[in-house]
Amino acid sequence: MGTGEVTRYLGKYGSSGVRKAVLFGAIPPFLLKTDDNPEGVDKAVFDGIKQTVLADRYKWFDDFFANFYNVDELAPDRIGDAALRASFQVAAGSSWYASYACVDTWLTDFRSDLPKIDIPVLVVHGAKDRILPYEATAKRLDELIADVQVVPVENGPHNIGWTFPEECNSTLLNFIR
Repeated sequence: MGTGEVTRYLGKYGSSGVRKAVLFGAIPPFLLKTDDNPEGVDKAVFDGIKQTVLADRYKWFDDFFANFYNVDELAPDRIGDAALRASFQVAAGSSWYASYACVDTWLTDFRSDLPKIDIPVLVVHGAKDRILPYEATAKRLDELIADVQVVPVENGPHNIGWTFPEECNSTLLNFIR
């Protein structure tokens, strides 16, 4: 959700005092499938998530983090049990309402904000992101931000910063130099 905050801020307030921006695991441009956004994800997926959160949010956290880190492909080499448990504990400390209500924030439309961004933007995104599918999100930003560099991390899940730190750090350092 942080990439949405950065995008909305730059779209609403401009870039005065900001030299560059970085989006890791980008939610823009617009995640929801609509008539004018056929690349998006069906609303039924989000409705199902909300129902699962209401039924058993701890079970939902287990499933969410399994996909957040692609544990079936990357554990234990790139994500260990302790790190997975730590993520779960942070999420479990949130309120039930926040766990439910955050799903609707994922459906924010950032398409009008993106063309207003007038600084260089680095987008680093897992090519196998199951939370924010690359095809529906980051891949589309080339057409919507004037000065953008999109870097897909091959085999990367949503949390590429944890699972592929070498690739992420070198890309980030090259961008800020």
